[in-house]
Amino acid sequence: MADLKERLLPPKPASALNVREAANRPSASGRQPFQVVDVLGLKKRGQGIRSWIRVDTSGNSQAIEVDKFTMMRRCDLPARDLRLLDPLFVYPSTILGREKAIVVNLEQIRCIITADEVLLLNSLDSYVLHYVMELQRRLTTTGVGEVWQSDSSDMNRRRGSRGFENAISNTSPDYLPFEFRALEVALEAACTFLDSQAAELEIEAYPLLDELTSKISTLNLERVRRLKSRLVALTRRVQKVRDEIEQLMDDDGDMAEMYLTEKKRRAELSFCGDQSLFGYRSVDGASISAPVSPVSSPPDSRRLEKSLSIARSRHESSRSTESTTESIEELEMLLEAYFVVIDSTLNKLTSLKEYIDDTEDFINIQLDNVRNQLIQFELLLTTATFVVAIFGVVAGIFGMNFEIPLFNEPSAFHWVLVITGVCGVCIFSAFVWFFKYRRLMPL
Repeated sequence: MADLKERLLPPKPASALNVREAANRPSASGRQPFQVVDVLGLKKRGQGIRSWIRVDTSGNSQAIEVDKFTMMRRCDLPARDLRLLDPLFVYPSTILGREKAIVVNLEQIRCIITADEVLLLNSLDSYVLHYVMELQRRLTTTGVGEVWQSDSSDMNRRRGSRGFENAISNTSPDYLPFEFRALEVALEAACTFLDSQAAELEIEAYPLLDELTSKISTLNLERVRRLKSRLVALTRRVQKVRDEIEQLMDDDGDMAEMYLTEKKRRAELSFCGDQSLFGYRSVDGASISAPVSPVSSPPDSRRLEKSLSIARSRHESSRSTESTTESIEELEMLLEAYFVVIDSTLNKLTSLKEYIDDTEDFINIQLDNVRNQLIQFELLLTTATFVVAIFGVVAGIFGMNFEIPLFNEPSAFHWVLVITGVCGVCIFSAFVWFFKYRRLMPL
């Protein structure tokens, strides 16, 4: 991994290192020196020059520095597509099929895939380096595009003669063109990364939720809140990748646009056909560079040549449409395989979210039960306070300054206490019976 970093990352200039060391060196007075601004880096960033990792069809990789406008002309991409790959911006996962390139923005993997090369933003992220190493391993294991470089008649004959076992074996990477193999590695890296994050979240979530159900505390509630926020963010990212793959699978036109090797081969065949037509015209008539008089050229030959050109273009378009419809199955099967993987990850996150929701409902039920018990205790306490207040009323009545014959009886005080206590108990029992009768307290 360290050798790959040293080989891919461009060396830092000595001037920049000297400036950074001088900025970090403390002064003689002991004060922190001022922060030096890297003017060269700002100028380079303003011009749009970035470091890219280029991987060709043979598996060779190299670090190149290309500015934004050169990359736009090189890959025939608009500026908004390159903005999706800018690490300074945060965009959702996107897979775009263009005329000469495929723009891939899947988590850490941000690259441009053409029929001849893969261009990745040079990064120290381990997932980007793993992507480069895995792509090199798959490209150097077997040849790329051997089947796709054959003529269309051999391809159609193989499609017509292959059985069910051959259809299954044809989905292997050996039968995929270069752009689909690079796209497959990117999808695999993104799905693996999201699935690993979902697995880590599951390992952390289930013990925490079980602990929360046994002991409800502020610390556990705060940990569950953070875990749920992470779960929502991860679910949103997984859902975006799943929707992007599903959108590609539902649109045959977008999948047909991603056959870059096939479009390049057709363009070369069309160019060769045009060259042969020009050569035929130069042999039969005058030279191509020589001016042709409109009087000397018969109108019948012009009309015949125009009709032949129109018929040839119609035949080429119909043949390309038929071959695209037949060959689109490979890309659809590739996307379907990773759609199943990302859908499984989404199902795991959905199950985890449901478990969290069930835990929250259980905790709310527990809290409601405790709240109801507190209300019942408060009700009993209020009733007991009312009974005790009766003794205060009796004491207040007998404490008034007047004379009655009852004060002269020696056992009058005991009888007053007994009668007041019995009355209080009866009143308390009547309240409790009333509460149970109205189902304000459990039986």
